Amino acid sequence: MSHTPAPLQFALSDEQEELRAAVRALSEREIQPHATDVDEHERFPREAAEALAKNGFSAPHIPEQYGGEGADAVSCCVVVEEIARVCASSSLIPAVNKLGTTGLILNGSEELKKKVLPSIASGEAFASYGLSEREAGSDAASMRTRARAAGDDWVLDGSKCWISNGSESTWFTVMAVTDPDKGAHGISAFIVHRDDEGFSVGGKEKKMGIKGSPTVELLFDHCKIPGDRVIGEPGSGFKTALQSLDHTRPTIGAQAVGIAQGALDIAVAYAKERKQFGRATTEFQGVSFMLADMAMKIQAARLMVYASAERAERGAAGSTALSSAAKCFASDVAMEVTTNAVQVLGGAGYTRDFPVERMMRDAKITQIYEGTNQIQRLVMSRALLR
Repeated sequence: MSHTPAPLQFALSDEQEELRAAVRALSEREIQPHATDVDEHERFPREAAEALAKNGFSAPHIPEQYGGEGADAVSCCVVVEEIARVCASSSLIPAVNKLGTTGLILNGSEELKKKVLPSIASGEAFASYGLSEREAGSDAASMRTRARAAGDDWVLDGSKCWISNGSESTWFTVMAVTDPDKGAHGISAFIVHRDDEGFSVGGKEKKMGIKGSPTVELLFDHCKIPGDRVIGEPGSGFKTALQSLDHTRPTIGAQAVGIAQGALDIAVAYAKERKQFGRATTEFQGVSFMLADMAMKIQAARLMVYASAERAERGAAGSTALSSAAKCFASDVAMEVTTNAVQVLGGAGYTRDFPVERMMRDAKITQIYEGTNQIQRLVMSRALLR
């Protein structure tokens, strides 16, 4: 963070503004009508998955040579943000696809990319990411899942937890220890297919929010995978994991911004209509200032997210710290804004008749996954004090 920042582009291009309008229209038409039902019944948002796949928004980050849209990092943030504005669970379709494939795109062989990416680009398949374990969350390097060479193959043993969209995915990027004596330098990254021998999906978590995105365990019991399914060189997996997070933490920041924006939009509309003491509640300074603060912080978070996405894509100096800062700030803003939106709606905000209570529940996870905000502050402080 001590480096001189590179110049930043603060305005979206005309194409990106058109993309925002297109994704917003699609989200309001095809995704929003099902968002409450998805949350109430804790079901995967099939309608969203189909609509996103049909329009090329299921995994827009995948390069064109593998059948994707080849969208830049800021455009991917716009897509996730606009979906999250109406349904956070649905926004995890493009977000988790990006998380599950970024390591492969950055460091995988050409053959492996050709094998995995086209089906994800088309929306026919999903990808998930297996890093965390029950005893290795923030301290991911202490993972216990092991991989050993067996002839031309690899054999994995262990388990992964908190896997977003895990029961829906076909492909998984999985981190496993290949050399226990080397610590973080003894971790390798693998691509696992759901039909691989010895692989299974464990139980589904009962969650506070993002209930439409199934969170499961991955189980590896002498799971056998072909030798060519390792990403990069053996031992480079932890580096791949950290590189991936530089690119995907802004995406979670974008999800947080979208949730916050959705809550603000509802709060503003409600406050304009709601009458107390013979006046619209927006005429009371306590309410109008609260709305102003919410809008101000959302805009600051949005600019930070876009700047961090653009910088990570360029691999510019300071991108790790900025990605952490954007994810941390945006998710803290989302929690504050959604809590205040419930307050603006008063008793109505506390009921399930309005989506702000769902948005408040959904916002909480953005402060926790892809590195807790305490870990983000650790990353930032280390960069600052280096």
